[in-house]
Amino acid sequence: MLTCWDEGPANVTVSWRVEERGAVAVGGRSRQLAEGNTLHLQRLRYEDSGRYSCSVGGRPLRSLRLLVEEPPETPHVSCYRRSHDKDVLCEWPQRVKPSPGTRATLWVKRRFSAENATEQRCRYFSKARKFVCRVKVPPGADDTKPLVVSTCVSNAAGGSAGEDRIITLSSVLKPDPPLNVTVEALEKAPQRLRVNWSYPSSWDPRFYWLRFQVRYRPEPAQTFTEVDQVMTTWLDIRDAWRGTRHVVQVRAQEEFGHGTWSEWSREAVGTPWTDPRDLTSEMGPFSSQFPMEDGTSWVTLPPELFRDAADGAGGAVVEASARSTASPYPFLVAGGSLLLGIALFVGIVVRYRRTWQTGGQRSAKPEGEGQHVLVPLSPPSPPLSDTPLLSSPAPPAPGGLHVTNLDYFFSGQ
Repeated sequence: MLTCWDEGPANVTVSWRVEERGAVAVGGRSRQLAEGNTLHLQRLRYEDSGRYSCSVGGRPLRSLRLLVEEPPETPHVSCYRRSHDKDVLCEWPQRVKPSPGTRATLWVKRRFSAENATEQRCRYFSKARKFVCRVKVPPGADDTKPLVVSTCVSNAAGGSAGEDRIITLSSVLKPDPPLNVTVEALEKAPQRLRVNWSYPSSWDPRFYWLRFQVRYRPEPAQTFTEVDQVMTTWLDIRDAWRGTRHVVQVRAQEEFGHGTWSEWSREAVGTPWTDPRDLTSEMGPFSSQFPMEDGTSWVTLPPELFRDAADGAGGAVVEASARSTASPYPFLVAGGSLLLGIALFVGIVVRYRRTWQTGGQRSAKPEGEGQHVLVPLSPPSPPLSDTPLLSSPAPPAPGGLHVTNLDYFFSGQ
């Protein structure tokens, strides 16, 4: 009598009842039993499937067919389309590798339509550990019409059907990640980075565009900063950390927001531009840069000072007394301002000196200029007693000067 039963997920016992020592043959291979009449199979594999037969002394007794299978996992399908002119791909992952006899099928039909569903066979990809089905999209298909997607997986141990999914061709758009992401430093811009990328090869930008999202972070930080609605294939980061390496990633979506975002691109790294004057060949255990009081420039100390401090006993503190390598522009501006102030002062002094000279000349007038000579209007009158009361006016003396009040007024003197 030959029997077979399961002792667990990986063990099967095959037993028979015979009077003598026997042998078991599986698929043309025979195995002699050392003692007893039980064959114990441990750590079952799909390859252990086959027909087992028992024989004694070369005489067959009984045989049975052993099937090593597990019921398939329930599919949870998701569909996507890499661009407007590509077919729809539907896939679902598998936790364990399916048996060789597992069959996966997908059906697609228009919703609220009496037409028969289109059947598509699905393939299993061992590296990705998932089933993938390709749904052909006929030319001119309406992207807004709903479609019903059904899936079923079966093998010798049973079958499992997934839930129906309702999709549209536009809602399953999912571009591939952007390619050739690079990060470059911009000269004389210690807080800026230029990020460049290109369209994925599966998307043709001549007919449809993509919009992009960029995220970046300095390497010490764990949180990303995101920039949305980027319609170009480049972006300037304006708030980068000085002298710190940054990690940048880019993803894409259809320009009008149809479908979902692509996966993030591979990480690209870059460091902002750094002034070579602020760097030394070897910093050593001390920092060679000290901020000035105004916070705009730095003093760079030579490494020899730090070596002396490190070698000396007690590790005395080195004060910032080395020459300054600050920018010369502040000194040029200060010198120009000083020269301009001196020139302005000299101009004011010359102008007021001329004014004072002119005022002195006006105040020193020649004698008689502007002065009036008082001339008597008539000769002195004789005493009243000697002058007759009624007498004719005497004619003026010849050669004398006779001036009246009106003549003095109009004379201009």
